[in-house]
Amino acid sequence: MKKETKFAHIGAPKAGLGTAVNPSITRASTLLFDRAEDLYRSDVRGYGRHGSNVHDALADAFTELEGGAGTVLFPSGLAACSNAILSQVKAGDHILLTDSSYGPTRKFCDGHLKKMNIETELYDPRIGGNISKLIRDNTSLILMESPGSLSFEIQDIPAICEAAKAKNVVTIIDNTWSAGLSFSPLKLGVDISCHAATKYFGGHSDVMSGAVVSRTKPLHNAVKQTAVHLGNASSPDDAYQILRGFRTVVTRFRQQEATSLALANWLSTHEHIVQVLHPAHPDHPDHKLWQRDFTGGGCIFSVVFKPCSKEHVLAFVNALKVFGIGYSYGGFESLCIHCDPQLKRNHATPFEGPLVRFACGLEHMDDLKNDIEQAFNEVF
Repeated sequence: MKKETKFAHIGAPKAGLGTAVNPSITRASTLLFDRAEDLYRSDVRGYGRHGSNVHDALADAFTELEGGAGTVLFPSGLAACSNAILSQVKAGDHILLTDSSYGPTRKFCDGHLKKMNIETELYDPRIGGNISKLIRDNTSLILMESPGSLSFEIQDIPAICEAAKAKNVVTIIDNTWSAGLSFSPLKLGVDISCHAATKYFGGHSDVMSGAVVSRTKPLHNAVKQTAVHLGNASSPDDAYQILRGFRTVVTRFRQQEATSLALANWLSTHEHIVQVLHPAHPDHPDHKLWQRDFTGGGCIFSVVFKPCSKEHVLAFVNALKVFGIGYSYGGFESLCIHCDPQLKRNHATPFEGPLVRFACGLEHMDDLKNDIEQAFNEVF
């Protein structure tokens, strides 16, 4: 059965007389028991913080998406990443983090983990199997993101996983870019896959959510127990909205994916652009790796402007009329950001010019193209 068919029906209640097509929202903190003997049972929920039927339906959807052993839900993508990390580390550990990682994850590792006496070492995202040379006796975790945030490097995931498994090191990946629809990291050996469900699965830029899908039950149980210890709780209303997003995510993703590649192809020959950073574009330095491991693309990509001033870049972004100015992606609206203020890399040659990221929404590609062109014409 194809994913669009599965997601249209997954988590739906069994049909009866006038049954709603989606699970109901249960808002509760206190859960009542009719027998005192059942209050401390471990096989039933004892408190609202532990979820409800709609949470179960959403978790099942993510588990099906990634082909994992279980899913834990979180109130944001960063919460998903940070809890997954915390489930696998202890004081005195050493972890390896891709230099192309999502900024807030990098800050969490450099800040919070450092206070826990956990050392974070940044590695070149294109290191591949040579990452084995960086693994120490106290290395507990390798954190990956493919493609990389902002700069879109594709990592050799199978090679990194092989090196990690040889030394009993756990691997975690941020798989938000592909929505799990064009990339299946657990099948390539990754242990834990994290999603900012806020993006594609929310789809309308009005709800925040995160999910952690684990390859094995022991890994899932470790993430789940960490979430319980840290007081994790997700709103049933948010879970309902994310599950609703699952119903249409394949259709929306395909349009956004196609628009992003069409714009990337057009911009690759534009007079004001030096380089397009889209893994599905043939000129991308890691295009062959993308072809090997991915079945499609995503809705965001970056471009390198010809050398110009910061004022020119800001004026370009400000001149856009259809593209909004804002973080995130995967919603119905297209967005654009100037990347340089947050672009921090230890293992990369500086780009020739300013870096700008486009996130494609559901608008017509011709209108997005015209918007970019008019902004160029106004500024340059």
